Amino acid sequence: MQIEIGVVPQYSIGVRPERFICFLGILCCLLFAIQTHAQEKKVESVIDSILPVNLEEVIIVASYDHTLEHRSQHKPLSTLDEYLESSRKVSMIKRGAYAWEPVLNDMSSERLSVTIDGMRIFGACTDKMDPVTSYVDVSNLKEVHVSGGQQGAEQGSVIGGSIDLKLEKSDFVEKGWFGSVETGGETSNAARILGGELNYSDSKFYVDTDAIYRKADNYSAGGGDEVAFSQYEKYNLSTNAGYRVSEGKKLSASFIFDEARDVGYPALPMDVSLARAYIASVSWSQKSFLKHFTDWETKLYANKVTHVMDDSKRPDVPIRMDMPGWSDTYGFYTQANLRLESHRFLLKLDGYYNRSLAEMTMYPEDPDENSMFMLTWPDVRTFNSGFYSEDMIPFETGYLKLSTRLAINMSNVADEFGLNSLRIFYPDMPQRKNRFLKSVSLQYYKDLDKFHVNTGLSYGDRAPSVSEGYGFYLFNSFDNHDYIGDPELSNEKALEANAKVSFKGDRLSTSIEGNYFFMQDYILGEVDPSLSVMTIGAEGVKIYKNLEYAHLFNISWENEYDITPVLKWTGILSYHRGVDDDNRNLPFISPLTYKSGLQYAQQGYTGSISMKGAASQENFNPDFGEDKTDAYMVFSLSMGKIFTIDSNTLYVKLGVENIFDEYYSTYTDWKNIPRMGRNFFMNVSYAIN
Repeated sequence: MQIEIGVVPQYSIGVRPERFICFLGILCCLLFAIQTHAQEKKVESVIDSILPVNLEEVIIVASYDHTLEHRSQHKPLSTLDEYLESSRKVSMIKRGAYAWEPVLNDMSSERLSVTIDGMRIFGACTDKMDPVTSYVDVSNLKEVHVSGGQQGAEQGSVIGGSIDLKLEKSDFVEKGWFGSVETGGETSNAARILGGELNYSDSKFYVDTDAIYRKADNYSAGGGDEVAFSQYEKYNLSTNAGYRVSEGKKLSASFIFDEARDVGYPALPMDVSLARAYIASVSWSQKSFLKHFTDWETKLYANKVTHVMDDSKRPDVPIRMDMPGWSDTYGFYTQANLRLESHRFLLKLDGYYNRSLAEMTMYPEDPDENSMFMLTWPDVRTFNSGFYSEDMIPFETGYLKLSTRLAINMSNVADEFGLNSLRIFYPDMPQRKNRFLKSVSLQYYKDLDKFHVNTGLSYGDRAPSVSEGYGFYLFNSFDNHDYIGDPELSNEKALEANAKVSFKGDRLSTSIEGNYFFMQDYILGEVDPSLSVMTIGAEGVKIYKNLEYAHLFNISWENEYDITPVLKWTGILSYHRGVDDDNRNLPFISPLTYKSGLQYAQQGYTGSISMKGAASQENFNPDFGEDKTDAYMVFSLSMGKIFTIDSNTLYVKLGVENIFDEYYSTYTDWKNIPRMGRNFFMNVSYAIN
């Protein structure tokens, strides 16, 4: 077979990135000059009360006393996937009942930075069956910070944004010993949940420990149909410790062990026998540093991920396969704040080294035939080092935020066999590849009495992921194609504009927020008819290519109204659109969606009734395996009660999800796998103070 490798022509848009960066700088200077005179007299009173950024969503997971947040959450012992899906900005790609993949601004893993307490970690599965969020649990976390677009550049070189999972820490509170025990159950999948915490803290030392166990059987979809291979079992253990060396100086460390076994993925042809992660860090922080610097923090971290796919429990497979993968990451960051007159700087230096290796072994039915082995990730070593800075410039009724990130990304294919396999398609492929990544953002915030206005422009780029650059015959069951990476892909680039207008009255809060991404060199798989498939039954082979450009547009309208002091209504409506340079619909773009709910809280009683739904998905693309998803609307109900026993707290929460047992799938459900049907749940927590 003769293979011809084509060269994707470079596309030039009217506004070049370097000119756009210059434009941002000029605009910044103009805005700064306009308000400098007014600022000189009033900056001293404003600088200590910087207005909130208001472009970041914070999802509260645990309350101040280490108990799971029960007032604002429909189901306190939800999986982290369910917590994230309940947010305003995040949706989840679902391949089963476990390990959903986060989507932000209609962009998934490759275009996001997902971190745990600022630590970079990468999944070890070529099929994205183990996103970073699958290696922590709500019991580990205090809150989740979601930042869209280049507002997430503090955590790395991103296009769509960042999700930072903040760990829960006592932080030298004089409490002595305290803890809690939690348990829960669900009917649709016979889920069993058991967890607990034991913590100690005083003015010099704290240690937090927690453990949680989850086990679920196959769940039932609407109408009672069982969804086979949707079971899972998960253990999670974690500990955080801190020691106050002196006033304003502390040393802290954290460790997480997470293991899942016998995880079924009903939308995929394979399951997972093992997904395991070790995540550790040590950090030093101090309030004052040198002369003008404050809040200095330095962290060293390491994590090791092992992921094993197999199909040994699947009936009638054409050929049995094992697909293990490994991802090891070692990294650091050091950051500090700097105040110079009216400026507040955040300066951050970070870096990580990642090793990604995945392989596949096929076992023929005839024992006399040899098994077939290949590397699907050819031991790719990536070193990334970057510098991030932001400047908050306050004005009388607002501020200007300027930020930039500069990074170097160096990749190396360490395995000779894997390198030679890729050179079948790219004979002149170098073993090493260096890339320069850059980001710049301008955000302006204005306070107009009860109205608040955010607007911003930014530019950023990213390097191709390991799969996009070096993947070797990765099977995608969604569109039924094998995928091959391209090590010579150009960096994907995005020009972004965003705006938000919000109003906060005595009882009503409302906001409209939108963003637009012009994506140059958009990375997507395109069919190469000259190549033969590797996977039995696959329809063809796709190679990752740079499209000339793509457009992404998102808009949402959020409302909150205090009907009475104890009864609140919330509602969200959002619309999304995405097309490429040939006006083809991009995959996994949300249709019109909506959420609404009533929350009640008074004298220890809590209750909520919620509704969520979506219009039918009309803007789908069969080339990517998509089809039309029907409109749906589901309702859920919960109620809870807090009891005080001596100085301890007991709370109980009961509820039902999908009250009317609706059978439905969403646009993010892989191959239209149905969502869970009617599901009763109970969560019980006893906190010892």
